[in-house]
Amino acid sequence: MTRVALIATPYPLDEFPSPPLGLCYAAAAFEASGAEVIILDYIVREYTPEKLHHELSRFAPDIIGTSSVTMNVKKAWGILEDARQSCPNAVFVMAGPHVSFDIENSFASCPALDLIIRGEGEETIAEFLPLCNRPDAWHQIKGVAFKSPAGVVTTPARPFLENLDRLPLPARHLLPLARYKALGFPVSIITGRGCPNRCIFCLGRKMVGFKVRHRSTQKVADEMEHILGLGFSTINVADDLFTASKKRVLALCHEIEKRKLKLSWSVFSRVNTVDEEMLVAMKKAGCNSLSFGIESGNEEMLKRVKKGISLDQARRAAALCQKVGIRAHASYIAGLPGETRETLADSTALQQELPMEYGIHFLAPFPGTTVREEIESYDLTLHTDNWDLYDADRAIVSTSSLTAEEIDAAVQKVLKPFHDNWSHIQRRCQKGQATEEEQMMVLGNRRMKLIFQLLSKDLLEKLPPLPTDPAQAKKEAVKDLAKKTEETLSFTEFTLKDLMGKGWVRLHQKQGCTGLSWAEEPVHPDDRRLFQNSTSPEIVQV
Repeated sequence: MTRVALIATPYPLDEFPSPPLGLCYAAAAFEASGAEVIILDYIVREYTPEKLHHELSRFAPDIIGTSSVTMNVKKAWGILEDARQSCPNAVFVMAGPHVSFDIENSFASCPALDLIIRGEGEETIAEFLPLCNRPDAWHQIKGVAFKSPAGVVTTPARPFLENLDRLPLPARHLLPLARYKALGFPVSIITGRGCPNRCIFCLGRKMVGFKVRHRSTQKVADEMEHILGLGFSTINVADDLFTASKKRVLALCHEIEKRKLKLSWSVFSRVNTVDEEMLVAMKKAGCNSLSFGIESGNEEMLKRVKKGISLDQARRAAALCQKVGIRAHASYIAGLPGETRETLADSTALQQELPMEYGIHFLAPFPGTTVREEIESYDLTLHTDNWDLYDADRAIVSTSSLTAEEIDAAVQKVLKPFHDNWSHIQRRCQKGQATEEEQMMVLGNRRMKLIFQLLSKDLLEKLPPLPTDPAQAKKEAVKDLAKKTEETLSFTEFTLKDLMGKGWVRLHQKQGCTGLSWAEEPVHPDDRRLFQNSTSPEIVQV
């Protein structure tokens, strides 16, 4: 049986890391084709070359694969280079939006890389797996690019999968789920693929096609039930446009209510695709948030970037969400083609006018986007191809009217009151003057940062041997973790107690030593005895 190791590339905390949906779909496709699969998740575990070497040597994969977006593609390339040192004879594969549209540079930047799966990959995986050790036959597979003695070969694009119900459920069982539960971000699902819009800064229609293809409401509700069964209660619908079909939205809401599913969910939407009936049904079925890409408060700018919406539609959508009582969030982009102080001021005015929360990102011209491929047609200058800077948190473009520094400064001026208010709330908490809501905000943020340190630095795994007495073991663990995270003893103890009370962290004994570990870790194929229940409710024997 072919062994496949898929690697989840690290993400920073401010990118809200959640279970990697695309990688789980790839894992499910490999499993459905008969492979034995593991996911080495370095999103919620520390990455080191030594750890990678140990885990790959233990599994001995025939195929090693990963996926990434632009902002972490260099990390993904580096991990594959490290992996090649451990498994020189494995076949190395990448997928995802960046490598799908940056083929030549990806092979040049990552000598370890053998093959790229372009765009939608599940059917490509099914064809690739039996041919993985036959590079001479890879030209038969649609939707790939690979290295050959004659150079890089790119095969014809693969048609998009019409019947999404053929897809197996994402292989979330291969993830360290307790860690994601502790972190607390929503689990992403898709209910359909495809985007009928033409925004020049987006890859949606190129990656998943212009035509919107839907999964059946029954399949979507089945997956929601499955996620609830895994112990999660919040879901993010990651469709490019969930509200493309009102009839289907209403049908899914009805199915959720019929099954009495108790969950909270959020979606991405467009201001020209919602009405009151739809929003009422969504809220009743548990939807608590819609995110709208408004992008700019200037009508001419919206036309320039082919957004396909109007400011009046944005006002109407905001008013409807407020009327229905559903949370609305607007996303804006600074640094669009032809940006001026006046267009930025128009956006600021709209942000202050609309009764919805908002966030501002900077334009990142990703490979494959119209704005990057046709940049000479726009009033825009791109200043870097350092992919680490493509996180939309800083300006990397300028226009004829504004430098990158001026775009940065304009956005920081708009956001300064929010930063100042957050600092004020934190000071009020320190002085014991904060409201209960403010206290919850600060404590929640503090807890999330502490847990991410525990996860991303493997701090539980690095604890020294603990006393055999459970109470004393917890006390010693708190001391060590508080020191390493620079947290207070009381808050560290409170957080650890909560994690253990929910069953996400537990005491264990291994070879006569007591330690702490995350629960529900995937069982390695060669070690079925890991984390089996012992006779003690306090300590698990491993």
